[in-house]
Amino acid sequence: MPNDLPHSIEILAFENAQILDVTGPAQVFATANDLAPAGANKPYAIDIVSADGEVVTSSGIVLRSKALPEEGGGGTLIVSGGHGVNAACRDEALLTWVRRRAARASRTASVCSGAFLLAEAGLLDGRRAVTHWGRCAEFAARFPAVRLDPDPIFVRDGSVWTSAGVTAGIDLALAMVEADHGRPLALAVARQLVVFLKRPGSQAQFSAALALQQSDGTFERLHGWIASHLEHNLSLGVLADQAGMSLRTFSRRYRQSTGRTPADAVETIRFERARQLLEEGASVTRTAARCGFGSTETLRRVFLQRLGVGPSAYRSRFHG
Repeated sequence: MPNDLPHSIEILAFENAQILDVTGPAQVFATANDLAPAGANKPYAIDIVSADGEVVTSSGIVLRSKALPEEGGGGTLIVSGGHGVNAACRDEALLTWVRRRAARASRTASVCSGAFLLAEAGLLDGRRAVTHWGRCAEFAARFPAVRLDPDPIFVRDGSVWTSAGVTAGIDLALAMVEADHGRPLALAVARQLVVFLKRPGSQAQFSAALALQQSDGTFERLHGWIASHLEHNLSLGVLADQAGMSLRTFSRRYRQSTGRTPADAVETIRFERARQLLEEGASVTRTAARCGFGSTETLRRVFLQRLGVGPSAYRSRFHG
């Protein structure tokens, strides 16, 4: 992207949109403008657009916006999400505008449940995408032609980007700034906003503890115990004893409650802790031992299965 010309950013809002889906990315690009050298052109031209020129967000805050432009385009189109996305998906005029605008855009993106609007417009068919974890099952049922990945913070598939719940839109926008103008500017923006430069796109939307949480809380204490005993033997028998159940009862009730096997849960908690240690700078060997993987080869296999990169590459990329 030419650094001397402002890149157009259009953020689509609608009635009952989530305000952070709109203002989070907008602030990232605005801060990039604020940090431009004195006398230099601003890197971004930012517009919030809507069908009516003004929208009431789900928080009750009113956003002024520009009417949907028919001319121009060619920059980045970002579609917000929120409670109003289902109504937006039924608005044929809005869907037509999104299709036309995306055809002109050099980059199209969604924040949170805004992926529903892109999918309804047919822009995600055959592509890998993500949306808010709480609506993944619904999304998969409604849009089987989309290759939904429920885990990442954001996904880039060619010129189409999608991001997970709410604040993931900030991660996505920071990644765009880095792609457009390099890591130093993205890092400066992140520091100014007091956020991490980026959680990697492959990072899970939520922690293992939240992912394993159940409404009745039956196994919350067990999960806490697992997390504090990662170096120990965590066989099915040990877990069943800790839960005060027989092997058969424990296996059945655990799967019913969490939707996964105890072995998968243990690996998930170990994997999350291993990622944290590597990001902090621990060696691969020490990480494998402290997290109970038994060997660096086992750790490597788990990382390749879950992230597509080995632990050494992950540490090199995200430590520091």
